[in-house]
Amino acid sequence: MKTPTKIPGNHPRAESLRIRENLVEAFEAGAVARAGLIAHGRGEAFDYLLGEQTIQPAREAIRAAAALLLIAKRPVVSVNGNSAALTAEEIVSLSELVKAEIEVNIFYRTAEREEIIESLLVKAGAKKVLGVDEGNSACIPELESKRRRVSTNGILVADVVLVPLEDGDRTEALLKMGKKVIAIDLNPISRTSQKASITVVDNLVRAMPELIKEVKKLRQTKKAKLNAIIKQFDNRSNLQRCLSNILERLERLADERGLTG
Repeated sequence: MKTPTKIPGNHPRAESLRIRENLVEAFEAGAVARAGLIAHGRGEAFDYLLGEQTIQPAREAIRAAAALLLIAKRPVVSVNGNSAALTAEEIVSLSELVKAEIEVNIFYRTAEREEIIESLLVKAGAKKVLGVDEGNSACIPELESKRRRVSTNGILVADVVLVPLEDGDRTEALLKMGKKVIAIDLNPISRTSQKASITVVDNLVRAMPELIKEVKKLRQTKKAKLNAIIKQFDNRSNLQRCLSNILERLERLADERGLTG
């Protein structure tokens, strides 16, 4: 997606501004909901706290996520407006590598938005996109939002679902259905992060390329080794390390700037 506003390359917030402009353009095109802009701002605040970098616990979570996707029998990448606007090409590449279905699943659901998101994915190379004004659909139990409607060929029968960006109620519902959920969420204390099987605490635009790299590294690995990688990963412990990283960074910044007593 092209950036409508020219941003100087030497601007200290250049990448952040480019992401914001892409989201605004996607909002104006109808792919991103108004609330999606607010959600991005909340996530960006946590990215500041992380130092806008992929920290070591996130890299370990990415490795575990790659292993889980590779052993999955029916993986699905769930896509909303923000993730399609920012990482459509990466979503398609990842889906091809792990033989995952791509399914549009959005909270503020309209047929028009579904089709716009689908068009972003198709433009990025997707050959098939589920969940778009689809007759073959079912409902997730215990979920009342419009996200409850899922494809009978996708999320309903998936064993592993990748959920880019915060989505706590659906994460809980999917887990109750016996599915594994991989979340990408900058907020380590969100319900999504706390409940997911594997949480990557990182910015989606950094995490997706790294996840693709890790899948490529591991795709020739034997299943026993992949299972060992997953078994060794503890999501709660990893989230605690992410929080510790944030706290240590804040303390260090406070000392550097003379803000401590």
